[in-house]
Amino acid sequence: MSIKPPFTDLEIKKAPSGFYEGYSLPIALISKVSMTLLVLWALVWPGNANSVLSSVNGTLLNGFNTFYIIAVGIFAFFLFVLAALPGTGRKKLGGEGVKPEFSNFSWFSMMFGAGLGVGLMVFATAEPLGLWGSNPVILDGDVAANSEEAVTSAYRYTFLHYGFHAWAIYVVTGLSLAYYAYTRDMPLTIRSALTPLLGSAANGFLGHIVDVLGVVATILGVSVTIGFGVSQFVDGVYAVSGMEWLMNGETEAPKPSTVGLISALIVIMGLSILSAVSGVGRGIKYLSNLNLVLSIILLMTFVIFGSFAFAMTKFGVGLVDYILHFVQMSFGAYGPQSAEAFAAGIPDAVKALPAEDLASVYGGATNAWGSLEGFREGLPASVAALENADEITAALYETGTQGRQFGWQAGWTTFYWAWWIAFSPFVGLFLARISKGRTVREFILGCVIAPAIVCFLWMTILGGTAIDLELNGTADGAIIGATNTAKLFATLGQMIEGGFLSGLTIMCVVLIMTFLVTSADSGILVMNTIMSGGEQETGIKHRIIWGLILTAVIGALIIAGNSGAEANPFGALQNAMIIGALPFTMVMVLMAISLAKALYRDGQRSKAVEAVAQPGE
Repeated sequence: MSIKPPFTDLEIKKAPSGFYEGYSLPIALISKVSMTLLVLWALVWPGNANSVLSSVNGTLLNGFNTFYIIAVGIFAFFLFVLAALPGTGRKKLGGEGVKPEFSNFSWFSMMFGAGLGVGLMVFATAEPLGLWGSNPVILDGDVAANSEEAVTSAYRYTFLHYGFHAWAIYVVTGLSLAYYAYTRDMPLTIRSALTPLLGSAANGFLGHIVDVLGVVATILGVSVTIGFGVSQFVDGVYAVSGMEWLMNGETEAPKPSTVGLISALIVIMGLSILSAVSGVGRGIKYLSNLNLVLSIILLMTFVIFGSFAFAMTKFGVGLVDYILHFVQMSFGAYGPQSAEAFAAGIPDAVKALPAEDLASVYGGATNAWGSLEGFREGLPASVAALENADEITAALYETGTQGRQFGWQAGWTTFYWAWWIAFSPFVGLFLARISKGRTVREFILGCVIAPAIVCFLWMTILGGTAIDLELNGTADGAIIGATNTAKLFATLGQMIEGGFLSGLTIMCVVLIMTFLVTSADSGILVMNTIMSGGEQETGIKHRIIWGLILTAVIGALIIAGNSGAEANPFGALQNAMIIGALPFTMVMVLMAISLAKALYRDGQRSKAVEAVAQPGE
């Protein structure tokens, strides 16, 4: 039976002349209008924007937390199956005679810098330390926070957030785009990955919406990354220069001020626009190579002066623990616990208490960032006065376990999944651009396993040193007490001193800056590629415009986040990103289904061709 040829007639209408010559008007205009409205909303009504984004985000997490967790788990196992199958693993992206454009070193350094560079600098110490104080094992009461026993579970979840799942998200998008671009000669744009399902409908408005979702997700994902990175950049400049105006005036744990953040943002984005104008062949390649060299210098500093033996012990134990719990963490999703559900499981003596006290008990028992001791200390006097108060307190805390686990998962794991998903159109399309000539198996193993192992080592060596300094009493709370973006510099300050500390701090500032520039200019190039229907070379003026729009989005959401009673410069950014990532998560699920269909059908076509070519017996 003959098999129909695949649909490859993708025609993205572009403006024939004028300012938008070579660009899809619907994609460009919808993307720009939506981002402009977001910026105006955040600048004119910052308090309203902050509260609405927070409310919508909370509602979406209550309804879609499980969807995020299960979807990402499926992505990881889907890729492992593709790599393991002989028929799909050996397929070459671009045909048998095509050789890779970049060397393995440049290929790896570009994927590393674009994928997780900024995140690794910001969270190298903050992630393990944060999870050392709060993770599901601690919330279950199995180990105490910030104890020697809590280190293994801290690394279990550190590896989860920066490991195979994170890179699987990028590779699902990247492999989908690369497969259609290099085996079917289709445009390198998001809608191409859905053609096995959409067919000719991809040429119309539905295709435009898919690409717009990719652009919006890219903007918001890159915005969060740059926001965190700019904050750490300001912390580093302050550590070197001592310029007080960069910070908010607090003495114990100073944080970057709004003025400091906006000033640094303008500097970073100006450099990013200049780099984006130079194109992927020069700017991004050279910056990525520099990033990798400086990263190795920083890593070796921790190897020589840090707690290397402690870190390597925790690396081995943590990696085994991560693999043993891989399936459970991939699909173990929690739902919210309502006040009614909580009340149904508490002792009768507590049910008779005033409604205000019951609300206080519910809030404390389901607080993902609290402990049993803190819960006990915050209980209303009416609970403490009950007979067998200690037993009742333990029972109340146990009843709220689901609520704590849900709050933790939504605040940590789901936040990361949304971040990586929002980042995936950018990283995935970028990986596709630099991976022509690689096999499917090489693409998956090279872009999932290898960088994940490097992330594990990085997080263990840097973060393990910070944990060890706190465990042995050297730091005496100085690292834990620092802000997330300042923890790296606080750790360095406990390890080394004098001129060497100053020099290394300056190097870290340069490294953060180059990571930021690499992420931003790559994002600018990717957005232009999507809007131009997959063109590799795009107009300089449009790169500049999207660089300015990206700057405005980040700046406006930082201002909005700092408004209101609970100021958080990245609160509005994070909420907008999680909201924007949800529809693209659905697109990614369809991408995986489309890719499975395309690989299967193409395999059937190859077998049919081989059967026809066989000589008769």
